[in-house]
Amino acid sequence: MTTHLTKTVPGSLQAQAQATNTSLAETFLNCDLIALVDTSGSMDAHDAPGHQKRYDAACTELAQLQANHPGKLGVIVFSSAVMFCPGGQPPFLAGGTDLVAALDYVQLVDGLCDLVIISDGEPDDRDAALQRAERFKASAISCVYVGPEGGLGQAFLAKLARASRGQSVTAANTAQLAERLEPLLLAAGA
Repeated sequence: MTTHLTKTVPGSLQAQAQATNTSLAETFLNCDLIALVDTSGSMDAHDAPGHQKRYDAACTELAQLQANHPGKLGVIVFSSAVMFCPGGQPPFLAGGTDLVAALDYVQLVDGLCDLVIISDGEPDDRDAALQRAERFKASAISCVYVGPEGGLGQAFLAKLARASRGQSVTAANTAQLAERLEPLLLAAGA
């Protein structure tokens, strides 16, 4: 087990459950936004500020958001596998980008909270991912693109957000991830 799997970020669902002496399930029900975080191999690119990996910068920004909005942001990580991260620290999984499986995984929260996908927008199957996103009837799916400006992934994530009533923003090199997600959390009621 990696340290990322055991670390509890202040403000994460797990930290909030412990602080309020409630179950993780109860805390999850108060969540306003679920972040689907891409930790595929491409998130290993070292183009974030300070020559950090995209993944490391994303983790730092997610931690800041969770601290500012305790118990309001759920974290799901995806690559070739999908995993719920109640402690708020997504592990780096490498591998492919199975966005379809991630969307299937969170389908049950449709109507309970909104979703945001944080990715470089290069899923294994774009068409299937768009079809899955269109299945969400009550939850909007917003997208935060992380990667070089004008990439194909940026256009794909914008299309996915439009197909699911969400917003599409760019976080240049993950530096503005918290800044871009903050309005989504506030709009969701956090």
